[in-house]
Amino acid sequence: MTLRFYDTASAEVRDFVPLVPGKASLYYCGATVQGMPHVGHIRSAIAFDQLTRWLEYRGFRVTVVRNVTDIDDKILAKSEASFHPDFEQEPGAVPEEEWWALAYRYEQEFLKAYDTLGVSRPTYEPRATGHIPEMFALIQQLIDRGHAYPALDGSGDVYFDVRSWNKYGSLTRQKLDDMQGATDADPRGKKDPRDFALWKGHKEGEPTTASWVSPWGAGRPGWHLECSAMVTKYLGPEFDIHGGGLDLRFPHHENEMAQSQAAGHAFANFWMHNGMVTYQGEKMSKSVGNTVSPAEMLELAPPRVVRYYLGQAQYRSVLDYQPTSLQEATAAVDRIDGFIARAVRALSADGSLLFGSHGTVPDAFAAAMDDDLNVPQALGVLHDTVRAGNTALTGGDFAAARQALTSVTDMLRVLGISDAAQPAVDDQATAALGTLVEAQLAARADARARKDWAASDAIRDVLSAAGVVVEDSADGATWSLQRG
Repeated sequence: MTLRFYDTASAEVRDFVPLVPGKASLYYCGATVQGMPHVGHIRSAIAFDQLTRWLEYRGFRVTVVRNVTDIDDKILAKSEASFHPDFEQEPGAVPEEEWWALAYRYEQEFLKAYDTLGVSRPTYEPRATGHIPEMFALIQQLIDRGHAYPALDGSGDVYFDVRSWNKYGSLTRQKLDDMQGATDADPRGKKDPRDFALWKGHKEGEPTTASWVSPWGAGRPGWHLECSAMVTKYLGPEFDIHGGGLDLRFPHHENEMAQSQAAGHAFANFWMHNGMVTYQGEKMSKSVGNTVSPAEMLELAPPRVVRYYLGQAQYRSVLDYQPTSLQEATAAVDRIDGFIARAVRALSADGSLLFGSHGTVPDAFAAAMDDDLNVPQALGVLHDTVRAGNTALTGGDFAAARQALTSVTDMLRVLGISDAAQPAVDDQATAALGTLVEAQLAARADARARKDWAASDAIRDVLSAAGVVVEDSADGATWSLQRG
């Protein structure tokens, strides 16, 4: 099946044909590092990590760029608040913290969360503050082409003239006159309220360290400009895929596309957007108090379970968080791990383990991933393979069990579940525990065969008290360690 993705710009699923055969270029919007990572940030990173892994599996050499926005109104505001005598610390906040120190501290928190949940490091991860010259060049291009102008009020701002670009609004299919004014700068110096800031003049009270000398006066870059300058530097004026959360389509990506194309760049061939995370059907909001952070999820479940949950939906769909969501994800991961542990023990005892990766996932799994990353369908194939593997073990078909084990291992690796952080394991202790538990399960199976239900239940209770969860199925009993 041909690799196909949904393109937001054309509103259709299209065949993926890379600009350079055998290579794929991907830019996706990283964090504005003004606070701790929220679940939307992490879901987006996992979605584009899945995309990267699948492109690599399909043989592409992938260049991935994920930016860091380390200069922004919110970063400056939080830094300023930390110097106020009534400053109230949020978790991790530091009193009297300079804006650049705050940004760097939160950048490290994002990296920690990405690493914990198995998100691969990008090829390049540029910071906005490291690309000011490239931004100057892009602004000048736009001015020279008649698509940008210095503010009319002498503020030092520079704006993109949206009426000069007749394709403005095409990404989100909006008419210019129906749009509200851009809120990123005072409209006094604008030709049209919808014009957005490319450069923001330095204002009284802002730290001098947060401004750069430019041809238009001291100031700092506008948010939208940053991404256009960085992606062009690392991937060129035309590249394969631009990604990000659905909430970035407007105004951020609309403005990115307009200013880049107005500068003469073909820009992105595909625009891919991941869906939002909701809480019991409602938008997550701090003011409502219905948010759940990645850190809170990681207190409730191991990283592999959190990764499984955040990556289980098709990337374009809404992912709804329920109080039972992590319990359900835990049960799913336990079923997978239970099969792997059972298969390793059985095949080791049989002398036919030697499974390793054979480099190919099942055809049905590949077809699902080729079809716009249909992860739910791919997970269905994964769990079907687990069930088939358990049936093979029960029937003593070790060749089929070994095949299932290698397939499961490959699918987990492609989905990134294998790379989420796992606690250190003492192999000798694990082997000893497995031997003891298997002996108890054999005794329990014998008791059940004799219909000695009291003895069977007693063995199960002893195992449960020791933190061993036993699950009965048509394929026999499997066990796993209780989490938490």
